[in-house]
Amino acid sequence: MTSFRPAPAWLADAVFYQIYPQSFADSDGDGIGDFNGIAERLDHLEWLGVNTVWLNPCFVSPFRDAGYDVADYLTVAPRYGSADDLAALVDEARRRGIRILLDLVAGHTSDRHPWFRASADDPEDHRYIWAPEGRPDGFVPSPGTRPGSYLPNFFDVQPALNFGYAREDPAEPWRQPVDAEGPRANRAALREIMDHWLGLGLAGFRVDMAASLVKDDQDRSETAGVWTELRQWLDRAHPETVLLSEWGDPEVSVLAGFHTDFFLHFGGPTNGLPLRSLWNNGEGTLDAAWDPMDCFFDPEGKGSPRPFVEAYDKAATAVRGSGFISLPTANHDFSRLNCGPRTPEQLPAAFAFQLTWPTLPAIYYGDEIGMRYVPGLPDKEGSVLGPRYNRAGSRTPMQWDDGPNAGFSTSPGHRLYLPLDPSPDRPTVAAQRTDETSLLHLVRRLIALRSTTPELGPQGSLEVLHTGYPFVYVRGGRFLVVVNPRRDESAHPFLGAARALESSGVEISGGTVTARGFGYGIFELDA
Repeated sequence: MTSFRPAPAWLADAVFYQIYPQSFADSDGDGIGDFNGIAERLDHLEWLGVNTVWLNPCFVSPFRDAGYDVADYLTVAPRYGSADDLAALVDEARRRGIRILLDLVAGHTSDRHPWFRASADDPEDHRYIWAPEGRPDGFVPSPGTRPGSYLPNFFDVQPALNFGYAREDPAEPWRQPVDAEGPRANRAALREIMDHWLGLGLAGFRVDMAASLVKDDQDRSETAGVWTELRQWLDRAHPETVLLSEWGDPEVSVLAGFHTDFFLHFGGPTNGLPLRSLWNNGEGTLDAAWDPMDCFFDPEGKGSPRPFVEAYDKAATAVRGSGFISLPTANHDFSRLNCGPRTPEQLPAAFAFQLTWPTLPAIYYGDEIGMRYVPGLPDKEGSVLGPRYNRAGSRTPMQWDDGPNAGFSTSPGHRLYLPLDPSPDRPTVAAQRTDETSLLHLVRRLIALRSTTPELGPQGSLEVLHTGYPFVYVRGGRFLVVVNPRRDESAHPFLGAARALESSGVEISGGTVTARGFGYGIFELDA
């Protein structure tokens, strides 16, 4: 196994917070969030206790895929501000003990990137994957004087950068090996891009579609080799920075060199089943390829945490000592926790689990107040991926207060990046700050408890006592966690005594732990 420098010590204590920048806070009234808006809201993040922020792509782009179609990796999109504004945000966040990560789109560019425009007119350019004649399956006709067609990586407007093919084929002469000139140039470009932004004091990158680099790479071994090379460079040049992977298969990605990978709604041998078995209730963002299933965090109590626990155990064993696994509440590509029939009273138990499991927690902006996935929105910057897969519902403006546009922007409502949640009882930060019984205060207390209790972090031991309703496990040998996501009361035998640290609807007595519907509890066991 390849040896890497140990992960920076700070990563084990990370509580990630993902900001979709165009929807978080608008400082200049144009209806789109920006860097200065984020800077003005750092008080909220500091008060909440999160210490690591990941920003979705903020580079120059035609925004056909919400910024994941990059036209210039070294320049920020004017709608977010300037490079100086980003630098000021990074500096101010650092003063508050908050690190900032950017999003690195490694596998493709926009078709408006100068690299691609040049390549479309130069048959000798191998930065992208070109079939010189015809149009093989999946390829897109050349928009320039170059004959043939190019391979996209996601949408047609996102041509795949050439990192080579794992297998060559004489019938497909465009398949270049991973050590060809084009792939080498692209690996060098990734180093240059990372080096440029890390000079601002950033803490690292979340890498988009990290498994997509080398083509026809069935076991991902050649793609892993690319990231191993980049991690070794990063260890030498920027040893305190980190790489987070959008791969969805920690057993492969972390061993390849990423410091952590997310359980996602896709990825791995079961196409994201572990995460979907927790949260996905059949509403919101749905892929037709997913088999219907009952998720664990559902009031009917038909699901099970077992698929997640088994996948976590396997992945944790594989990555132990090499890196970490991260568990998100949601992200910009899939449904929020508060989705469909799920109600606000069901959310506290979900956070009690997410913030005490031995993964690095990632909170999607607004989930800390229970923002809702908003159905039925129009396509916005490529948000619609299928008849039941509209990502815009998870990208609506942050709800700060009860003022105009929920405090997100002073713009006229029709100019907002996306419409606000129209619910008259939509939650806001301001209202929940004044209510110590709110979800926001609970999330803050859970983060503080985790931050002051190493046993609840990713390196504390885990003993699962019951994979059912209630879900019962022990952290660090001395903290009992009980979570009951269903509507009905549930119980499990438990011999011992414990002191409640954070609890609602859970009691321990007479050799039994009993959890009322949607109850949760974190207890310190008596010695």
